[in-house]
Amino acid sequence: MNVAQLVGKTLAELGVGHCFGVVGSGNFTITNTLVEHGVPFTAARHEGGAATMADAYSRGSGQVALLSVHQGCGLTNAATGIGEAAKSRTPMIVLAAEAAPSAVYSNFAMDQDAFAASVYAVPERVNSARSAVADTIRAYRRAVNDRRTVVLNLPLDVQAQEATDEQAQATASMAPAEPIRPSRASVKALAELIGKATRPVFVAGRGGRGARDEILDLAKHAGALVATSAVAKGLFNEDEFNLGISGGFSSPLAAELITDADLIIGFGCALNMWTMRHGHLIGTDTRVVQVDLEEQALGANRPIDLGIVGDSAQCAADVLEGLLARNVQAREGYRTAAVAARIKESIHWNQVDFGDLSDARLIDPRALTKRLDELLPAERIVSVDSGNFMGYPSQYLSVPDEFGFCFTQAFQSIGLGLYTAIGAGLAQPGRMPVLGTGDGGFHMAIAELDTAVRLGMPLVCIVYNDAAYGAEVHHFGTGNPEADMGIVQFPDTDFAAIGRGFGADGITVRTLADLDAVQAWLDSSPSRPLVIDAKIASDSGAWWLAEAFKGH
Repeated sequence: MNVAQLVGKTLAELGVGHCFGVVGSGNFTITNTLVEHGVPFTAARHEGGAATMADAYSRGSGQVALLSVHQGCGLTNAATGIGEAAKSRTPMIVLAAEAAPSAVYSNFAMDQDAFAASVYAVPERVNSARSAVADTIRAYRRAVNDRRTVVLNLPLDVQAQEATDEQAQATASMAPAEPIRPSRASVKALAELIGKATRPVFVAGRGGRGARDEILDLAKHAGALVATSAVAKGLFNEDEFNLGISGGFSSPLAAELITDADLIIGFGCALNMWTMRHGHLIGTDTRVVQVDLEEQALGANRPIDLGIVGDSAQCAADVLEGLLARNVQAREGYRTAAVAARIKESIHWNQVDFGDLSDARLIDPRALTKRLDELLPAERIVSVDSGNFMGYPSQYLSVPDEFGFCFTQAFQSIGLGLYTAIGAGLAQPGRMPVLGTGDGGFHMAIAELDTAVRLGMPLVCIVYNDAAYGAEVHHFGTGNPEADMGIVQFPDTDFAAIGRGFGADGITVRTLADLDAVQAWLDSSPSRPLVIDAKIASDSGAWWLAEAFKGH
């Protein structure tokens, strides 16, 4: 057994979930070793696609995913996907072959440590046969315990070293990390703030996804409404006082109720410009609390009244325990019958009236998405690309729980949606993957439609096609008649035909009647993707992106 095989064996024993990549000479052996030890492998058409598939798989499965790439250019091809994962604190390991230190004139030589650090990933390295198992466990520990994306460099000369029988027979394992418990002083301070609040709202982010029950128990005792950031959509679905997404995608009622809160507590939530609408969702006299695992995250995006370092579930449980110990009784607070009635009546975007812009040639994206929400199976996993359209699938497509929505938007990159949908679909095989993307982003990612076809994946690709980079058209063109929009507008594309060329099914949608073909596709027990080329009417620009442009 050589080092490449030893590293693959070690990762399999540690329990990694899935490997994605593009195989070349530098990562051929380790990738095959992973497969031999039971780790599934999906071959992508490009390393950039593979990177985001791995990111999405990790988010949707709760397991560490792997990205396997060739040395040098294979790693740089994956830059944006690795950066997205790193910014999102996705537990993921990049297995990056690396030119030997002595190969200074190799075509593939580069500073892979500096590259990893430049996109906020953690560089690690397998140094020798003697240290290979320890080096691999260290990288895995960083990924899991620190919630980091790790680039594990594998120098070619080290990969080829022979392992001893003792090294080859060693079994890898790692004890799970204990949750970080908040200080007693922090717990007491939060309990006092909750005791004084009459209209509290709890907002859970990615760090709160594993704390649903604890947060809800505390919310019910404190009389708090609950909401999530976009990445945690669906977390509180079963609660009658759930406001949905807080921020740019908030429904009018959700925004009103959050703004009227006198206490906002963010559990594992960055409280950034998106989640708080540049602070517009925070009232003048509202107290703000942030709970996070890292001290440096507290108050990083806006002023807070109390910052607590600790695990969200542990914090919520400790605060509730403290309240009960002091005989503080549960109260109604913001959870009144009147508020419950308003939430039931109009909290969802599908309950909000709009002026339909559809005609015989173009369909209103709101009407389109609302109808698709009715047609598509409830057991779904929705993935969203970036662009002017992104609010429609985020707002109008419901999901069964927090694992039904995958939102790779930390790097704000267009073109990651299709990759996300494939990775998320593999992580949740019992659910139908649904992609919301623009024509620009779909063009960028189109090669990976072949991957979805090869996988036999019944992936619904909703392409909001306005033949432009719509965000730029609306931002730079509105009120500026002298602006040349030709550089962000393009000839219309027949995505349905392109989809069929890849082996998928494809339909063109201009009216609601055209969506009857979606029902026919669903009735056929599909085993290949469906590309919906939706020719959409312009709504004069998404206001949620207009706010974002102001923020930049």
